[in-house]
Amino acid sequence: MTALSSEPVSLEEGTSARADIRVVLWLGALPLLSGALLPWVLLRPNRLAPGELLRLPLAITLVLLLLAVLPALLIRRSPELSASAAAGSIVAAFWLLGERTAGALTGQAEFARASAASGFWLYMVGALIAAFGAAQTGWVPRLWAWAWVPATALLVLSGQLSTWSVLVEARSEGPRWVQEFGQHLRLVGSALGLAVFLGVPLTLWAVRWERVAAGALGIANAVQTIPSLALLGLLIVPLAALSRAFPALREVGVAGIGVAPALTAMTLYALLPVLRNGIEALRGVPPGTVDAARGMGMTPAQTFWRVELPLALPVWLSGVRQAAVMLVGVAAVAALIGAGGLGTYIFKGLQSAATDLILLGAVPAALLAVLVDALLRAAERWLSGRLGRAGDE
Repeated sequence: MTALSSEPVSLEEGTSARADIRVVLWLGALPLLSGALLPWVLLRPNRLAPGELLRLPLAITLVLLLLAVLPALLIRRSPELSASAAAGSIVAAFWLLGERTAGALTGQAEFARASAASGFWLYMVGALIAAFGAAQTGWVPRLWAWAWVPATALLVLSGQLSTWSVLVEARSEGPRWVQEFGQHLRLVGSALGLAVFLGVPLTLWAVRWERVAAGALGIANAVQTIPSLALLGLLIVPLAALSRAFPALREVGVAGIGVAPALTAMTLYALLPVLRNGIEALRGVPPGTVDAARGMGMTPAQTFWRVELPLALPVWLSGVRQAAVMLVGVAAVAALIGAGGLGTYIFKGLQSAATDLILLGAVPAALLAVLVDALLRAAERWLSGRLGRAGDE
């Protein structure tokens, strides 16, 4: 069976490719069918109390069952229609969630919460699988498959989902959530900047000396084997001792808990991909290209800046991208030692068994990781294209 790739695949390329896409669409139909039959809304008298599971009316269930198989049935006729059906399933699920939560809260107390139940989440998993499968058939179907993003944003802006418990909690948190999101960004940006600041000169040193490379990569690999929570705990005692021994450090924010241990741990975690990709990228520059530059009379500094670095930069930037995505997740754990960030809501929700608070921290963190990855991938492609055109000239 031909494996699916992230690039669009034409349906005319072969029977095996068409079969693969149909398999993915039918795999997506299974959770879609199951989700339509499961409870859709969980109604609770307040954020913490156990609630009542509410199922969909029979007529709506039948409509969802039909939508579940449409992407797989339509793929033979039109990839565009299949992608549209997959995107429509996602939009329909969100629209229905707004309708059912609003209906469930009618006549309820102010503190009542209506959240998405297992049926909604399972249906969403299936719809996203179907949208992914349909998007592999070409650029036009890919655009249709992603049409659910602006459509869902319109639902949110129109207030259709205003009774969903996650958005209710978001409104109640308000400025506090914005503050924690900003803190999350600051932690990630600061740790990434420190990792690049330390990793670049260390990489240049390691490229010239094999022992330095072995030692630096060994230490960085060893740090990666330590769980993030354990590393944060290990840093509490030495940083607390430093702040007591040197009061000036305490005045600038160095302490056993808070931002200092979080930034230290995150920087150590981010060093490995920056170091590893940097060393591999610089060592991967063709020796003949370097010799040609030296033969033209370039100094070692000119050779590095004009030849080695431009050729190595795309691979090196890939390591920075990996570090940035990893740091988005590690920053969530840093909330346990008082560093703040979106992890505050994740652990607050876990402590109080409030799923809505968990989603308020976990979903933005996941979307932030996806956005950071997409932006840095685009930067890699742009840089590779620029360097390729410069080489042709």
